[in-house]
Amino acid sequence: MRVAYNEQMAELANLLGEMAGLAGSAMERATQSLLQADLALSEQVITEYDRISELSGVAEERAFALLALQAPVAGDLRSVVSGIQIVADVDRMGALALHVAKIARRRHPNHVLPEEVNGYFAEMGRIAVALGAAAQEVLVTRDPERAARLRDEDEAMDDLHRHLFSVLMDREWKHGVAAAVDITLLGRFYERFADHAVEVGRRVIFLVTGKLPSDSDDEYGIASAPR
Repeated sequence: MRVAYNEQMAELANLLGEMAGLAGSAMERATQSLLQADLALSEQVITEYDRISELSGVAEERAFALLALQAPVAGDLRSVVSGIQIVADVDRMGALALHVAKIARRRHPNHVLPEEVNGYFAEMGRIAVALGAAAQEVLVTRDPERAARLRDEDEAMDDLHRHLFSVLMDREWKHGVAAAVDITLLGRFYERFADHAVEVGRRVIFLVTGKLPSDSDDEYGIASAPR
């Protein structure tokens, strides 16, 4: 029974890692579609979200089957419950990439972004993809120290998001309300994508240590990266 449980948990972890990898790839393509007004890439992201959604359903079924058939307790129960919560976070990451692609498709053949904010979104996209890859890594390795560093890496995304608002509020803004609304929404999508990746890291820490990290990682014996 124990061997079967361990095998099933390993399969669930690999499935979650695959989902995170797909979400990161989706955001990479969505960003390219946004910057290049590439309709084909937008359509690809929209179509491939079905795969993330499908895997999300499979992962949930496997996690609930473990609860029902294995009746886990203590650390095993923590692992299964964390897995169920991580499914929701990773699925949401895929959905946020989908939202970016849909905005790019809706504005095609026009570009969504004025030239002065292209650099912001190119960098936000790079950070989002890196965080998606890191989330995939920690799901597979269950390394709590690597998971803790996701929060520090998210700070660059938060900084860009704040700076983006200063551009939108500048009295020299000349691109109208519709563009400002699109940019506000897009900035939020990237920020939330990163937040969900960080949440995956937090749940991996909880899974491994039994404690959910707060603003102070030292309390859990996990060293933060320098700020």
